[in-house]
Amino acid sequence: MEKLLSQHGVKPTPNRLLVARELSSAGRPLSLMELEGRLETVDKSSIFRTLTLFRDAHLVHVLEDSGDGVRYELCHASGDHDDDLHVHFHCTRCHKTFCLHSVPVPPVEIPEGYTAASSSYLIHGICPDCSR
Repeated sequence: MEKLLSQHGVKPTPNRLLVARELSSAGRPLSLMELEGRLETVDKSSIFRTLTLFRDAHLVHVLEDSGDGVRYELCHASGDHDDDLHVHFHCTRCHKTFCLHSVPVPPVEIPEGYTAASSSYLIHGICPDCSR
């Protein structure tokens, strides 16, 4: 984990390592509130500052899922180029957001004169656990 932070120009402090490890082990994007519940020894403002630093260093993807705000997902690509684009699924019942790594974001042709900076693809529905 220290190597990944260093590749993004982020000094691997204890709190930053805790946040990165939690995002990595979660297996899905997490909200600030979820991270706060999982990292009881780290205060909310420290987690938020760490996520902001990670976002600025292109170490996390930031997703708006129209649930309880934004969610954060660790990005394993190095540098400023993100080659880890995939579809996300937001369950409207349990309010969790899942990565569908095997489903790439579909290409979209935009009109002339527009310059795309990023894209995301979010599907809303019911996850398999909630369907049971």
